[in-house]
Amino acid sequence: MDREIPKDQRNRERRNRWIKYSIMITLCITAIVFLLSMLQSSVDRKNLILSKVDRGTIEVSVSASGKVVAAFEEIINSPIHSRILEVYCKAGDSVEIGTPILKLDLQSTETSYNKLLDELMMKQYQLEQLRVNNDTYLSDLDMKVKVYAMKLNRLEVELRNEQYLDSLGSGTTDKVRQVELAYNTGRLELEQLHQQYENEKKIKAADLKVKELEINIFSKSLAEMKRTLDDAQIRSPRKAILTYINNQVGVQVSQGQQIAVISDLSRFKVDGEIADMYGDKVAVGGRAMVKIGKEKLEGSIGSVTPLSKNGTISFTVQLNDDANKRLRSGLKTDVYVMNAVKEDVMRIANSSYYVGRGDYELFVVDSNNQIVKRKIQLGDSNFEFVEVVNGLQPGDEVVINDMSEYKSKSKLKINQKI
Repeated sequence: MDREIPKDQRNRERRNRWIKYSIMITLCITAIVFLLSMLQSSVDRKNLILSKVDRGTIEVSVSASGKVVAAFEEIINSPIHSRILEVYCKAGDSVEIGTPILKLDLQSTETSYNKLLDELMMKQYQLEQLRVNNDTYLSDLDMKVKVYAMKLNRLEVELRNEQYLDSLGSGTTDKVRQVELAYNTGRLELEQLHQQYENEKKIKAADLKVKELEINIFSKSLAEMKRTLDDAQIRSPRKAILTYINNQVGVQVSQGQQIAVISDLSRFKVDGEIADMYGDKVAVGGRAMVKIGKEKLEGSIGSVTPLSKNGTISFTVQLNDDANKRLRSGLKTDVYVMNAVKEDVMRIANSSYYVGRGDYELFVVDSNNQIVKRKIQLGDSNFEFVEVVNGLQPGDEVVINDMSEYKSKSKLKINQKI
């Protein structure tokens, strides 16, 4: 026969079952939490670059691209159509003022120059001949005037004599009129001859000036050819480095063709390009900052190209330290053109995340040892800082390195292991 189980024993067994179930449930919850924590994405602390939000000044700038070039560079072009006979230097050589660089074939040019010299001498002889002929002609004409003046004096005497005789009744009126007519005719002829003499003097003087001007023009052309001939003796115009030379002996070169380039590689400047939408931000004399790696070089805008080409505007930056050891010709740089100053604004460090004013989603460190994605509004910037318009407070820490691989995550656990 069955025996009834005591009530104490039943209560004890029931309590044991509840304890066992509670332990099992607790273990399951713990396991689930552990698994969830294991499944949650994390990032190592050493892989994060954090920037703390603070308040300060931002000197607003717009970014541009730049290339380091020699502060001075001169292109040497062939002044004539010729061919290269000899090459005296090679690219990279240091040259002094007057150092021969290469030799062009000047035979035909020298022949033409000597021919022009002969032509100039002939023109000078012709001018002298014209001057002598003019002097002779005017001298003869002057003598003719004097002869006519003497004839007129004789006619005047005859007229007075006839008038005197006529007053005494010894002469005739017709004779007086005849002599008077001859005198008046002679006087008019003398006036005409005087006028001719003055006109001829002016004409001969003008002819001489025309001939002198012609010789002057010819002399200028000859001097220009002499300069061309001197320039064809290709020499360095200053102390510099020969950065390029056409070293193909025997090759034909046309007039104006580049044959050498010399540069002063001890001083540099930066040629910059900026989108034409920022053209109003770039002005001659404005401040600029050139960034080469971690090196920052200050400068000012020296010139701006007024025309837009392919959507960009070109400008040059004159560096304060134009002999800095980091500068190398052809080196690509980042250029920041300063255009405004903002005082007492929230800011964070500038980095690759920033592409202009607007809304961003950045990871911000919270109090639970994790980073949480937050929507942030950013404003103007310079090469160091970005203005925070909304979404952050001073003291917040923001991740500023590339987090594109976590763009689908809203939060990440910070793994403190190093």
